[in-house]
Amino acid sequence: MATPYIPLNGKPCIVVHYAEVGLKGENRGQFENQLRRNIHRALAPVGIKSVERSFGRLLVYLPREFNWEELEARLLRVFGVAHFSPAVILPQDMEIIRQAAVEMMKQLSFESFRVTTRRPQKEFPLKSPEINAQIGAAIQQETGARVDLHHPEATCYIEIVNKMAILYVSRVPGPGGLPVGVSEKAVALLSAGIDSPVASYKMMKRGVKLIFVHFHSVPATSTASQENSRRIVRILTRYQYVSKLYLIPILDLQKEIMAHAPTKLRVLLYRRVMFRLAQMVAEREKAVALVTGESVGQVASQTLSNIRVINDAVTLPVLRPLAGEDKKDIIDLAKEIGTFEISTEPFEDCCSLFIPKHPETKGDVQVVREVEKKLALEPLYPVAFQNAEVIKFKYPESS
Repeated sequence: MATPYIPLNGKPCIVVHYAEVGLKGENRGQFENQLRRNIHRALAPVGIKSVERSFGRLLVYLPREFNWEELEARLLRVFGVAHFSPAVILPQDMEIIRQAAVEMMKQLSFESFRVTTRRPQKEFPLKSPEINAQIGAAIQQETGARVDLHHPEATCYIEIVNKMAILYVSRVPGPGGLPVGVSEKAVALLSAGIDSPVASYKMMKRGVKLIFVHFHSVPATSTASQENSRRIVRILTRYQYVSKLYLIPILDLQKEIMAHAPTKLRVLLYRRVMFRLAQMVAEREKAVALVTGESVGQVASQTLSNIRVINDAVTLPVLRPLAGEDKKDIIDLAKEIGTFEISTEPFEDCCSLFIPKHPETKGDVQVVREVEKKLALEPLYPVAFQNAEVIKFKYPESS
């Protein structure tokens, strides 16, 4: 979108509307405040100092000179925003409103239009239909366009609220969802492949604050997957502003499994190891769930039977936001959020060198438990956990 035109007789701002946040009843104020804080955090690096709640909307106050492209890009990464608009704040004077509306609409190209007024401030002397009629007549006179209340090519929006009039002529769809930070914390298992970053994105969109954990087999594998996971977390941190990544070595645990467990059960046992370590991270971070990028039937470890076997290793709930997603849809979203190219770079993950040719596809919980009892895994968990590297990220410093 091009830099918007703002009349000189008004104060520039951005009007931010939300949808699901407004349905939260007694908790609405908490959700609104979290959204306000997130917007401020996203825009503060570009000089925005004031974001205020105002009767079912948020107002971002702008200086006279501003970089709309940068503001738009940052707001598109704030979950909880339904749509936002470059706007002007005016006195509640119909002549001033009329003049500004004509000026702003004349910047657009259209053959049909409508005026839509919201009037939460009921003491304003004119009702919404009267405002629509007066402003619409002025626009029609100046532009020659016809009024179309059902399928207009352009719309002039007016909001009469809090002793001011807010005017805008365009809407930018936001990402929707809930503000990050309103839905507690979870630990996301991040493989550096395509799926897990997308799963993480989807959970952040539901307001969940994520702690990331990546497992590696260095020195048996290269450090490429670790570097890729760092780069992915930097991108995901744009959506939650502060992140933490645990890099946990599991080579010793894998060696024990390779030496003493049936070959076809290796993948299931590796996954159970990862889940247990992820639960240890969750206990430290006071997180209440685990998140994975698993999609039912995509690979051998993701059959329903095997998912049951893997879940059996932990007591925390395991969230799988991609469980029913088509691979193409996952790839499309990975491209949209900017993680696809990183995820498709060559790297050795912690299982790639140790996966059997014919892994179990219908694991049995009791069988796997009996195999685990014969393995000396328990002493290795605290060692792996203690040897984890913990990296902190902060946006925008990590961008």
